[in-house]
Amino acid sequence: MQINNREIHIEQHGDPIDPTIILLHHGLGSTQAWQGQIQALTKGGYHLILYDRWGYGKSETRPYLAVPDFKDDLADLHEIISMYKPDPLVLLGHSDGGSIALYYAVKNPGNLDALIIVAAHIYLEPKMEPGIQAIQSAFEYDKGFRKGMRRIHGEKFESTFYNWYNGWHTPKTLDWDMRPSLTKIKCPVFVIQGEEDEHATSQHAEDIADNISSSELWLVPGARHMLPQEIPDKFNQEVLKYLERVKKH
Repeated sequence: MQINNREIHIEQHGDPIDPTIILLHHGLGSTQAWQGQIQALTKGGYHLILYDRWGYGKSETRPYLAVPDFKDDLADLHEIISMYKPDPLVLLGHSDGGSIALYYAVKNPGNLDALIIVAAHIYLEPKMEPGIQAIQSAFEYDKGFRKGMRRIHGEKFESTFYNWYNGWHTPKTLDWDMRPSLTKIKCPVFVIQGEEDEHATSQHAEDIADNISSSELWLVPGARHMLPQEIPDKFNQEVLKYLERVKKH
């Protein structure tokens, strides 16, 4: 589908009359990253919109990744929401997708019924650089990792990776800090992070929750960065329970 003059792969699952969740994948992911959530969330009574962000999966190749402001990704998300007009609307974002969801909620405080943020980033921590370098090393030397990237992103897998890697190494990321803007978010927010996340400390998630007035924090013992894939059953259960709590309020 053409979104902002670029081809974006979009999927829908479940009944469109049900409340909608838009799922935003992580920094090297695609719609495939949510395969462990689709059945549980649709069975739980939700209509899902998933899409490969520009430059990912089955969507069109992109020349760069605008980090840390994600301005192009935000423009696409805004257009998709304007096109489908989901009401009520929940955003569920993982890692980079979580940061995009937070930006959208800051800029559009009245448009969301709830926000679910998984291992999102709002500033750079010293712990992040070794994690990024480990992924870069895996991409360069691990044939299995490269094969997986090609399977997900096709022939553009190298540009997908280097857009992400180079994007997070721009000088402007060093001074990036979303904390002051998070106070603008008015909808309920569920902040989730694995306590063993290799890319950020638990303080990161605590700072997100502390700067949002209507937030709940779930720090998951033993879980790492990819917890929707690591513990899908528990993750799905807690997400659905949270959404039920939101409905009651």
